[in-house]
Amino acid sequence: MKAVESQPAQSITYPPRTVTRARRALACSPFTRVLFEAMKTDSVPLGAIASESGNQQNYTRRAIAELRVENDLMWLIQVGVLRREVDGQGITDSFRLTPLGRQLIDRQDEEAVNWGAPSWRDRLYNAGARWLRLPF
Repeated sequence: MKAVESQPAQSITYPPRTVTRARRALACSPFTRVLFEAMKTDSVPLGAIASESGNQQNYTRRAIAELRVENDLMWLIQVGVLRREVDGQGITDSFRLTPLGRQLIDRQDEEAVNWGAPSWRDRLYNAGARWLRLPF
């Protein structure tokens, strides 16, 4: 019997528009890189991100209301960066990176890419796409 060799995991190739939109959404979000790094290995509950808790853990730049945090996380789900965790009872209030989100965070590490502060144009595109729910 022949042994099966394990092959390295193939990374998914996403269309450039998808990557650009996801990168823009990350840059325009109120969340820090610390949160996304935590989401690479573990799911992070909404309560840990919202209010003073999120600010104390350096997940956000300032304290943000739970409803706003949830809306911002839901937008990141729609652009394909995050997913909601599921347990035996159904959907939870915890979030984790998707393969696209992981690629963006890893690429930022490898290429020393820094999203930095988004330009006014990035904010405008992100707000328009979010409000109209267009696939910019």
